[in-house]
Amino acid sequence: MNALRNRVQLIGNLGQDPEIIQLKTGQKLAKFSLATNETYVNKKGERVTNTDWHRVNAWGKTADIVEKYLSKGRQVMIVGKLNYSQYETDNGEKRYSTEINTSRLLLMGSKPD
Repeated sequence: MNALRNRVQLIGNLGQDPEIIQLKTGQKLAKFSLATNETYVNKKGERVTNTDWHRVNAWGKTADIVEKYLSKGRQVMIVGKLNYSQYETDNGEKRYSTEINTSRLLLMGSKPD
């Protein structure tokens, strides 16, 4: 049950091509944004779609797969864990960030043109 304490599963589409970073340690990092949509009918009978954006990181072999197969618009399912961090701006303001460190991904749908 410990594996279920901090686990995220999302299906969505990439908002832009992934950013691939080769670290000095030799490790590869892929960063991308994932859009998930929720559609419902409001009280007026209108169809409404809400889009949430998620920041995703992939490391190592998963980053290799992201680099080779993912591009803007591609639908993918990710499994990972939430990572929270905070930092201070040059103006002294505290900022908070939430990212998903993905451990698995599944390519879905057809490859976009």
